[in-house]
Amino acid sequence: MRNGIFVMCLAAGAFAAAPANAEMKTDRVAYALGGKSFEGVLVYDDAVTGKRPGVVMSPNWLGVTDAAITKAKMLAGEKYVYFVADMYGTDVRPKNGKEAGQAADAVRADLDVMSARINKAVDVLLAQGSERGIVDPGRIAAIGFCFGGGTVLELARSGRDIKGVVTFHGSLAAARPEDAKNIKAKILVLHGADDPFEPKASRDELEAELKAPGTVDYQIVAFSGAVHSFTDPNAHFTGKAEYNERVTRRAYAMMSDFFSEIF
Repeated sequence: MRNGIFVMCLAAGAFAAAPANAEMKTDRVAYALGGKSFEGVLVYDDAVTGKRPGVVMSPNWLGVTDAAITKAKMLAGEKYVYFVADMYGTDVRPKNGKEAGQAADAVRADLDVMSARINKAVDVLLAQGSERGIVDPGRIAAIGFCFGGGTVLELARSGRDIKGVVTFHGSLAAARPEDAKNIKAKILVLHGADDPFEPKASRDELEAELKAPGTVDYQIVAFSGAVHSFTDPNAHFTGKAEYNERVTRRAYAMMSDFFSEIF
């Protein structure tokens, strides 16, 4: 695991490296929505002054874990402020894949709930960033991993006026494909060509959805030899969900280029 995380850090180093004396802050932020309590994590380099782009990160189906926070710290570096979104609420903290699947399915079952929760995460990022004077409200994006990829696509479909959305091996299906007409954000989909859970047919359906309005700026990238969870050093499900250092490095580089363009 240590070697995998080290490689991930190298992969992201070109755009997320922080100076040696940087102090990465991880502030837990409590908030509420619909009478339910949530807790996300604001991640930023406290040694940097001035306003930076803000990025909402929707983690995989395990939710707000130490691994998700570590990933956010790595990706934020000195250039961005990240907010790790809580899509479940404080009373739901999955301990294993079975519990995570149940939690994710419960959110997927109510698209309005999913949309409201990921939109609320953007609101919290903006509020916290304004309070600390560290986020430029005109430069906001969202990224998501696996289940989280599906949630940030729904954020885009909701019509949220942010700069961009990036998904890594994300859930692609749209319960309401017609919502693509609402999309204002640029979209970058980074996917494993051999992902058995979201195969080529799913990518084709997503492309048809995004293409239909004629107004969406999107790119869908399929990495050869990659399956699900390719950015996760803890993924060891052979042929189905596996970490891939080469693909992770390329995917993070593509996100870096994307951010350079939209910000």
